Amino acid sequence: MVTQAYEGPFLMGIDYGTESCRVALFDLKGSPLGFAATPYKTTHPRPGWAEQSPLDWWEALKASVAMVLNNTGIKARQIGGISYDATTMTVVPMDKSGKELSNAIMWMDVRATEQAARASEIDHWARLYNGGGTLGATAEWFPFKAAWLRENKPELYKAAYRLVDAPDWVTYKLTGEWSVNINSAAMRGYYNRDYGGWPVDFYEYIGCGDVFEKVPERVVDLGEPIGTLSAAAASELGLVPGIPVAQGSADAWAGQIGMGVVAPGRIAVTTGSSQVINGQSDKPLHGPGFFGGYTDGVIKGQYTVEGGLVSSGSVLKWFKDGFARDVVQATERVGLNPYQYLDKACADIPPGSEGLIVNEYFQGNRTPYTDSKARGIIWGLSLRHTPEHLYHAIMEAVCFGTAHTLKAMGDAGLVPTELVAAGGATKSRYWMQMHADVTGLPVVLTEVGDAVVLGSCMLAAVGSGYYSSIQEAAENMVHEKDRIEPNMDTHDEYKFYLQQYMDAYPQMRDLIHKSVDHEAAKK
Repeated sequence: MVTQAYEGPFLMGIDYGTESCRVALFDLKGSPLGFAATPYKTTHPRPGWAEQSPLDWWEALKASVAMVLNNTGIKARQIGGISYDATTMTVVPMDKSGKELSNAIMWMDVRATEQAARASEIDHWARLYNGGGTLGATAEWFPFKAAWLRENKPELYKAAYRLVDAPDWVTYKLTGEWSVNINSAAMRGYYNRDYGGWPVDFYEYIGCGDVFEKVPERVVDLGEPIGTLSAAAASELGLVPGIPVAQGSADAWAGQIGMGVVAPGRIAVTTGSSQVINGQSDKPLHGPGFFGGYTDGVIKGQYTVEGGLVSSGSVLKWFKDGFARDVVQATERVGLNPYQYLDKACADIPPGSEGLIVNEYFQGNRTPYTDSKARGIIWGLSLRHTPEHLYHAIMEAVCFGTAHTLKAMGDAGLVPTELVAAGGATKSRYWMQMHADVTGLPVVLTEVGDAVVLGSCMLAAVGSGYYSSIQEAAENMVHEKDRIEPNMDTHDEYKFYLQQYMDAYPQMRDLIHKSVDHEAAKK
């Protein structure tokens, strides 16, 4: 409960993740007051497809708002601003009245693989965002899903007055305004202000040049006032009409904002089952091995770079579940965390795991290769190696993968000065120290681990006028909790093993692809 002495204002952040709708309340200093979450389902009508119901989203938001107000005791009249984030690119077809015409096609849905392949056939400035034109396009992005709908569900496509990403669906539901957030437009729609905006001829080649009849004309920067909470939305949510609503973003980049990565130099590393690596540049930046730099994608006047690992924490979980069942059982009996036990068990293993190296591409590689047919490699095994060595080598693999992506960004001109980490892996100081040692960069941990909803509340603070910019909001609402400096002697030891890691996959790629194709042919 909030102390009665402080009357607000409070900020509301809405986070539409893959699994649930979370709502959080923060004060202007960045202190969390309460959280609530309501889950919803994902359906998979066919292999590679993923859908959710926007009706479920709205019901989840109503439930989460009611819970967070009830749990904190905060009154609706005390809320001074609202913003939000959602998954991207999650496409929602809507009619002119704002009614959803079908389930949303989720960000992870890859039904548009054929349409995405067309992007590699054309030499166009739009492809600068895909590794400077060297990487293939992903079926997750907007033009390919739009083209798929046009070709495979023509009646639905024709009936749609708007095709919007999930964050822009939230905009409409809260305010009644049709717009496109710059984050989705740049990062998943190839919108680039440096080249005049939308690449219309690129869309025409992909097969959906007429989609701009269905895309709102207004493109809005993050944190800008987008409108106010409508009377209809306020009535359903139990809030007060007229609350300022600020332009929200995609969830990953709300997290970047909530980590205070809003200027060149800092790199956001969001850990979990996968790993997201984002940063800012003050100049256009494109090149092999990463996505971006997206013009104005997070901060107006800057360029956002993006990379990541498909599998990181998920590979550690694979090891824990498959090779450390005795440890899991023993630690659970006495209430300990099995990961903490495994950290201690491998603490004396030297850098490089005595020659055992893992490439963590168990579910493919996002950057620097963007290779869905990549698979993991475990090499250098000897009779000296123990299960603890393998666990240690997996931890190192995630650090090597992060360093490899940072190298690609650095080769294009990015100069990182420190990492800011959030997510589950930050519970392991041992692993965070390893990230620092492998990359040679300090690792900063912030007070609020739930950076995504904090980021949305920061956008709310800017859009409602409490702070003049996202940078000012970061100065006041993001606070450093810990700073882990690299051991540079250990960093020097790791240089050899990092190079071994980077050299391994190109030499194994053809063999791995051949095996993947062979197994796929059996199905």
